[in-house]
Amino acid sequence: MLLHLPIAILVAFSPVAVSDAVPKFDVVRECRFEGGSTAEFDRCSQDEAAALEQLMANWPQFAGVDKSTCLSAATVGGLASYVELLTCLEIAREAAR
Repeated sequence: MLLHLPIAILVAFSPVAVSDAVPKFDVVRECRFEGGSTAEFDRCSQDEAAALEQLMANWPQFAGVDKSTCLSAATVGGLASYVELLTCLEIAREAAR
């Protein structure tokens, strides 16, 4: 029974701190990583900006545990995406309903 204690502690104390504000991501780096033409870069930048706008408007409505989980998923591999963060949070919110 005590063997599960470390797992329970790790789950309870997520390594990702979640604040009351939307995290800051380097979307230029994200969009450059995706590569492609200038048009694709512009499209990526527009998508990231639109996702950021939605996140800023809805951030307080998302559950803290979902923010933490989705923030970890959206920043995997050293890159970060507002589109991925928003999508994850929306899916988590719908799954909870």
